[in-house]
Amino acid sequence: MRTYHCFWLLFWASQPHQSFLTPLSKRTSGFPEKEKVLVLSGNSRQDLHRSKRSWMWNQFFLLEEYTGTDYQYVGKLHSDQDKGDGSLKYILSGDGAGDLFIINENTGDIQATKRLDREEKPVYILRAQAVNRRTGRPVEPESEFIIKIHDINDNEPMFTKDVYNASIPEMSDVGTFVVQVTATDADDPTYGNSAKVVYSILQGQPYFSVESETGIIKTALLNMDRENREQYQVVIQAKDMGGQMGGLSGTTTVNITLTDVNDNPPRFPQSTYQFRVPESMPLESPVGRIKANDADVDENAEIEYSITEGDGYDMFGITTDKDTQEGIITVKKALDFENKNLYILKVEAANTYVDPRFLYLGPFKDSATVRIQVEDVDEPPVFSRPAYIMEVKEDVPINSVIGTVTAQDPDAARNPVKYSVDRHTDMDRVFNINSGNGSIFTSKPLDRETLLWHNITVIAAEINNPKQSSRVPVFIKVLDVNDNAPEFAMFYETFVCENAKAEQLIQTLSAVDKDDSYNGHQFSFSLAPEVASSSNFTLQDNKDNTAGIFTRKTRYNRHETSTYFLPVVISDNDYPIQSSTETVTIRVCACDHRGKMLSCNAEALIHPTGLSTGALIAILLCIIILLVTVVLFAALRRQRKKEPLIISKEDIRDNIVSYNDEGGGEEDTQAFDIGTLRNPEAIDDNKLRRDIVPETLFIPRRTATARDNTDVRDFINQRLKENDTDPTAPPYDSLATYAYEGNGSVAESLSSLESVTTDGDQDYDYLSDWGPRFKKLADMYGSMDSDKDS
Repeated sequence: MRTYHCFWLLFWASQPHQSFLTPLSKRTSGFPEKEKVLVLSGNSRQDLHRSKRSWMWNQFFLLEEYTGTDYQYVGKLHSDQDKGDGSLKYILSGDGAGDLFIINENTGDIQATKRLDREEKPVYILRAQAVNRRTGRPVEPESEFIIKIHDINDNEPMFTKDVYNASIPEMSDVGTFVVQVTATDADDPTYGNSAKVVYSILQGQPYFSVESETGIIKTALLNMDRENREQYQVVIQAKDMGGQMGGLSGTTTVNITLTDVNDNPPRFPQSTYQFRVPESMPLESPVGRIKANDADVDENAEIEYSITEGDGYDMFGITTDKDTQEGIITVKKALDFENKNLYILKVEAANTYVDPRFLYLGPFKDSATVRIQVEDVDEPPVFSRPAYIMEVKEDVPINSVIGTVTAQDPDAARNPVKYSVDRHTDMDRVFNINSGNGSIFTSKPLDRETLLWHNITVIAAEINNPKQSSRVPVFIKVLDVNDNAPEFAMFYETFVCENAKAEQLIQTLSAVDKDDSYNGHQFSFSLAPEVASSSNFTLQDNKDNTAGIFTRKTRYNRHETSTYFLPVVISDNDYPIQSSTETVTIRVCACDHRGKMLSCNAEALIHPTGLSTGALIAILLCIIILLVTVVLFAALRRQRKKEPLIISKEDIRDNIVSYNDEGGGEEDTQAFDIGTLRNPEAIDDNKLRRDIVPETLFIPRRTATARDNTDVRDFINQRLKENDTDPTAPPYDSLATYAYEGNGSVAESLSSLESVTTDGDQDYDYLSDWGPRFKKLADMYGSMDSDKDS
């Protein structure tokens, strides 16, 4: 059966402000008359009951920020099993046990070793237990209790921002919301007034006020004008303890800006403006600038200028410079000092945007008078027209007047004017002008068919001041007269068949005329009078500006007459009548029964657009020469010399040619025939190499083989003679190498090809008898034999 035990928690308060005790259980009636502790004891399980309802103490209160030099006393633990003989030991565990809180293991006294801050940790949960000092076994169940840190006013209110920025429109009503500031206090809001914050204004009165509980800042003064003052700096204080004496406080700064509203109309700084402008000022040129002042800013200060009345209403205009808000007066029409030299305008300046709330302040516009004085300048002559158009017939005599230009000085002095033609526009000097009266006359004959329009420029300059000049274009049109006879539209050359029939049409003619005809050309065609009766052909006028040539007889003979020249007279119907005689060439040709030309002595008819025989021959010769050149060039490239194996001026016998190509040995049957090397008489000259592509298609010549015991010199001379007479040999000098060493050598064959066939040992002692040149070789092979013997 389990045993239930409990601690007696004894709380000692040596100083009233250091620690406190509070009950957790619900209280039935008031504080108990006498301190009672719930005791659970016994060695057997029994029904637990209370003799009287009482308190259970398991919570401590400890003041924060203790400043004493000794440890701060918390309380005392005691077990009903403690007989006072020191057999029990008290153990403390949990939050801060052994560090922040220590316990006397003999007496159960609890103390705080460090200064505590409620804002860091407000509650500590610990567990206590009594154990047998000798056995270490607990004598009581573990008991849990709480140490709660009691708050003191050690934190001042802190604003969420160091600096607040706000803005409100100027001229706002009293009580207009500006901004709300907020301050927080880290102290315990559930205990006392340590965290109760009250707001007040330290700087910014009488313009603004603040609500003490909410921190809302409002306007406190009516009609605050931005133009008088734009920036305000308000200092707000937040104080805890409900604002009472001894409370902690914090401050913040609020920067308040008044924004602009359109509460100021534009005003001209002066009522009258005066400007002077020369009469020669170009259109759209600025005359002057005026500006109305507006105390507002941005869009509330935008101004629109206009001319409302005055005698220069249509002569001048005004626009607004958006950057400077100035009115720019410009010239709309040309000024003339002689006509009017003074203009008076009334200019109005008005706000573009108007706030209806401030209309009571008056009209948001102003007006001023502008006087513009036109100054006289020396102006160039002015022509009566901006351009002149004149007409003249092409057959007028030279020095005929075709028109007159007029210019005069617009100034009051009326200076005389002289005229001239700009020769850059009349390089051929076809026209001239009278410098005094401006009459233009011809100086050369005119031809409409050559040039229809003449565009010249006339200059008018003051005689007293030639720099004052002006120009005017003059367009002269040359009118047509009938001065050109009609002519064939093309050159006519036709043919007639020898077997032609009478009245057969062989050609249709048409004509053109360079002259201009307002009603259209009307041409008439006829044969020349001298051939009209004796001609072999007739001409029929079709009355539509065309005519047809017909045969008069049945047959023609080209051997008698091969070519006929038929003169045709063409006339027009204008005044005066112009006519010309044109010739039609008719050739007699042989034709088939359908009238198709077969042959004709007129080569131009057969090849009217071809080349002549001489030209064709020249072209053919050029082509042949080009082909021959290409063939010769290709042949020369084929016979280009190859680089010799040895490039040296020394005797070829003094040079050693090294071949690094290693054959495949006896098993390589593609490159060389070993049997042939051993037996030169078995050489087959017709046998080609199988490992390379033949360089030539010539059949190799078969040469006689060298006889046995032929000297090497005779063999080489024989080969040299064969190469000299061989037509397939290259034309340049070359080195011919022969793989034949001849017969009759004292040393016979030095090749190892035969030595490998014998199994017996070789005797190289005879090498010593060959002389000093073979001494090294004798030593080498002699040493090999000695090595074998050893």
